[in-house]
Amino acid sequence: MDRVSWAPEGVNVDVPSSARIYDYLLGGGHNFEADRETAEALIKVLPVRDMARRNRAYLRRVVLELSSLGIRQFLDLGSGIPTVGNVHEVAHEVAPESKVVYVDFEPVAITHAELMLADEPNVTALLGDLREPEKIVAQARDLLDFSQPVGLLVVGVLQFIPDEDDPWGILQRYASALSSGSYLALSHFTADSMPAAMAAGKEIFAKTAEPITPRTKAQVTDMLTGLEIVEPGIVFTPEWRPETPEDVGTDPSKANLYAAVGRKP
Repeated sequence: MDRVSWAPEGVNVDVPSSARIYDYLLGGGHNFEADRETAEALIKVLPVRDMARRNRAYLRRVVLELSSLGIRQFLDLGSGIPTVGNVHEVAHEVAPESKVVYVDFEPVAITHAELMLADEPNVTALLGDLREPEKIVAQARDLLDFSQPVGLLVVGVLQFIPDEDDPWGILQRYASALSSGSYLALSHFTADSMPAAMAAGKEIFAKTAEPITPRTKAQVTDMLTGLEIVEPGIVFTPEWRPETPEDVGTDPSKANLYAAVGRKP
């Protein structure tokens, strides 16, 4: 048993968690041996460290962009374990008054977030399942005003929602709660660029608490139905408004995540 003081009671440290695997790939310390072993297995078949880094860089760019457009409220679904460059830290660079609600169903993520946010009156973390939009929105209303524009962030998480749970319908339900002028930003695993490698990664994830469902560009496009997709459209994460040529790299398709932002009319 690999348990430490920051692990909440009831957490099964022997079953790998996507949030803790991501934490390890980003260099964090809130993970267990099972998470590290799974991450190392993934590294052998996919460029997952680079995928995680590029996804995190996309999150930073999109929060800065939405902040520049006047968004002062963010709802971050599947936020994961707090690390460097969290949404509230990025948003507060532009507007210190910005409000952020983090949501995750990983107890380690929320426990650590609550400790980190103890002195942040405009930021909170909720333990919840993003597949329950009405419940999540109701809880988020304690801090966010949904009559005003909100930046809904669904970054690197929807691949953990299987088709039978209808991620497309889930996003539509969230979108219905947003006011005009709100934005939905997402990124999503795909097998379009490295099908064999992603198939091997999918097998590894099948042994974790959250198996993955990589999706095609067309399937990701459908997630933004009813929204105005902003430029540059649906692209790989490093191609979404890069700040430097180095952000894009030599082969952005190896990021293996599509990124897109939609605006609610």
